[in-house]
Amino acid sequence: MVRPPANAAYARFIICAVLLLAAGLRDPARLRAQNAGQERDAWQRPDEVMDALGIKPGSAVADVGCGAGYFTFHLAERVGPKGKVYAEDIKEERLAEIRKRAQKEGVTNIETVSGAEDDPRLPLASVDVVMIVDAYHEMHHYDAMLEAVYRALKRGGLLALIDGAAEPGRPRDEYYERHRMPAQTEREDAERNGFRFVRERPGFTRADDKKEYYFIIFEKPAKTI
Repeated sequence: MVRPPANAAYARFIICAVLLLAAGLRDPARLRAQNAGQERDAWQRPDEVMDALGIKPGSAVADVGCGAGYFTFHLAERVGPKGKVYAEDIKEERLAEIRKRAQKEGVTNIETVSGAEDDPRLPLASVDVVMIVDAYHEMHHYDAMLEAVYRALKRGGLLALIDGAAEPGRPRDEYYERHRMPAQTEREDAERNGFRFVRERPGFTRADDKKEYYFIIFEKPAKTI
């Protein structure tokens, strides 16, 4: 029996690898997910958001109302193996999707949390940053949620609210229907529940429908007066 030369075997290996890669790239669902993520990165600027919040390797952070986990996985990459990301949502199917993706990608620093409508059920005084992105406007039990978030943050920890802009002065039910909320309303809610306003950062404009978002940051005071 004549063995093929080593370089021929290597060539076959390369061809098989390329074919497998091409097959994966032709997966429509995978392509859609990749494209959607890249498009959102362009206008959401996740690295700038995390920089503004001082999120670094070893940080403990919570993505409240995490949905499909867009920020969850950006956060997991940023905080690294010594950090922790709590991915919270009230929809178990969303959390199951995140666990499945994390297992597939070998991400081990994400813990999913099944929250309630009035409580994200985060560990007390456990996190450096809580992010609520495009979700606060859905929260009918907003005072209870903010109280729970306050308890979950460490002293000096930050709360980031990123949400769709709306004109002030309308009934709150109207904002729920429109899936957006005035920044002033969210600021008043946060300050009423003990948070200190820190600053407003440059906002975002979604690429597909030009929806405008604001980005406001609050602090759980390091000391009580």
